Formats: sequence, structure tokens, C-alpha cells
Amino acid sequence: MKAPQAHLLDSVADGYRELKAGMRLNKCRRCGCMRDALQELIALPESDAWEPMARLKEQAAVWLTEMAPIRYTCLGCRRCYPAAAMNRLQGALPPATAPPDRDCGLPEQAHRWPPVPGEYHVLCRHGDCPVAVSTLADAPLATALANAHPPGLCIVGKTETENIGIEKIIKNTITHPVLAYLVVTGTSSEGHCSGQTLLALHRNGVDAHMRVIGSPGKRAVLRNVTPAEVDTFRRQVQLVDRIGIRNVKRIVETIESLYRKARSSTPVCASCSGGTAPPAIPSPPVVEAQPSSKIKLDDRGYFVIIPRPNRRDILAEHYDYDHHLLRTIRGNDARSIYLTIIENGWISRLDHAAYLGKELARAEGCLKSGLPYRQDGA
Repeated sequence: MKAPQAHLLDSVADGYRELKAGMRLNKCRRCGCMRDALQELIALPESDAWEPMARLKEQAAVWLTEMAPIRYTCLGCRRCYPAAAMNRLQGALPPATAPPDRDCGLPEQAHRWPPVPGEYHVLCRHGDCPVAVSTLADAPLATALANAHPPGLCIVGKTETENIGIEKIIKNTITHPVLAYLVVTGTSSEGHCSGQTLLALHRNGVDAHMRVIGSPGKRAVLRNVTPAEVDTFRRQVQLVDRIGIRNVKRIVETIESLYRKARSSTPVCASCSGGTAPPAIPSPPVVEAQPSSKIKLDDRGYFVIIPRPNRRDILAEHYDYDHHLLRTIRGNDARSIYLTIIENGWISRLDHAAYLGKELARAEGCLKSGLPYRQDGA
């Protein structure tokens, strides 16, 4: 077999180091980002797996067995090791390789704007506000801009990932008839490249596989928007690149300048959109939660929760229905206790697990605040 070029070897070595660093962290071993990266490597066709990549595939299979149950899709970390690894591996992977087709099913709100909920500050739903702001991975900057509340600012929030985060921007901007500018500022999470992906999307669009053309992010594939929605976004919204700027005063000046520009060029109003109605975003059904009077007992027993303020910990006593104490689980926080119970199979019903999680969270809150705790009935 012909030896690969040196830069391909470097790509594989860099990718290995990033993944190895991530696998040392508990949060990465519970994260969908890491699982997806490992599964993508394992799924590479054998014909493309020259020896260094074959060894990496074997290691990825080992790491996958060491993953804990997935608890979140992405935490928006300042450095995302699996995303950085896949970016490093770009040169060594087959050009057609794409992440598995996963539809996250973005939840959408019927008859409301923005239609896709998220961690946004909405300052102007229907008025004279043509500017949206993405602060990338910088959530405190988004809060600071919302508190400044400059004229013309419609919505501000973070965009942590180069796929789902950008899909939410597309859906929420194209459904507002007045939004004409998107200011991209702050800094991206290292590895996810959300800022550079936004710029590449606006400049180049997407290919036939919905991959953002020219994005440096390996996972820049949009699964929950249509090509027509991408085209509408690129036509309707002008991107203003302020990536790296975190000075609130400078960003506010940019917003105010765009607002003045919009007012001087064309009338801005809540009912005008150039003669074209905003595109309709299909919404999944909304199911109203209903109270239930039916209580089914968990055949594995019940739990009594006891916060101990003097020791700063929580006990969860596990009993059978003859009231024999089976075991006591001790922990300093709700999450470690309920995960221990679930992973050991000491609970069998989803409603019981939901109740237990709620009560442990209440107990932890009371422990931290010094308030008395009284366990609710099931």
C-alpha cells in the first residue's frame, strides 16, 4: 500500500489526541458529540481505512465501549474535543463521508414567534426591529446586550453548534417579516466553528447533502431545514461579521447603525415584508399535559428521601412494600443519586423515575438554601 502523505498522518495523529483528551473527561463520555464522532469513525468503509486510520477505528471501537449512557447531545463547551477531532481528520477522511442522518426534531411553537424555542432574549416580536444578534458560544454577552436593549434589536442569543444552532437561526429569522440583519459576534466553541459556518452558509449555501459549503466544521450538515429555507435566509438576511468582538458598547453601536440604515432605506413595519408573506414553518402537534389519578406502584419498591444539612448530603432509603429497608444511597447531589439508582436497576417505571428525580432535585435545593424539605406523595 502506498504510504499516505505526511499531512494525512498528522491529521490522524491530531484527531487521535483530541479524542483521547476528551475520553479522559466524564462529561465527554456522556455526550452525544463524542458518541457520534466515534460511531462515524467506526462506520468508515474498510477500503478507505489505510493502516493509521484502521488503528484509529479500532481505538474508536474500544472508546465506544467506555462511553457512559448519553445524558445530553451537546453542552456547548468552550472546547469540544470530538468536534475538534473530526475537524482535524477532515483531510484524512473520504470526501463523501458525512455524519449519520439524525433528525433532532426541532420543537416548534404554533402561532408564536420565534417558532423554534431556545435560549434567546426576545425584545421585539412585531415592531420596528430589523436586527438579530448571535453571540456564538458567549451566553453572558447575549444577556449583556439584552440588558442594554438598543433600538432596533429584535432577538439576541447564543449559537453553540454548527448544525442545530444554525438551523434555529434560519427558522427564526425567515419567519419574521422585518428581520434584515444578523450580527455575528462573540467567540465560537472551539471545535464547533459555528461562526465560520454561518459566514460560509451565507456566502456559499449548501450542497446536495445539506452540508454547508466551505465550512471548516466537520458536522456542518443541516438536517432540519430545507434548501428553500436556506435560500430564503440567504436572500432575506444580511450577515454582519463582528466575530471576536465582546465589547458591548461597540456591538450596540453596530446595532444602532444598522437600525438607522434600515429606517432610512425602506419603511420598517410589522405588516410589510416586501409583498411576500413569511414562509410557514410546519409545527408538530402540541399535546396538553393531563393530570392522572392512576398511580401504579413500582414493583421494585419505593424511596424515602432525607436531606442531612449537618452533613451536606442526601440519603435515599430504598424499601420494599413490606417496608424492609433494602439499601441506602448516599450522595451530595440529586444527579449522582438518581443515576446510581437507574444504573443499578433499582427502579422500573418511567413515572417513578420522573417523580424521584423531581423530589431529589427539591431535596438538593432545600439543602443548599437551608429550607426544610418535606417529600411529596407520588
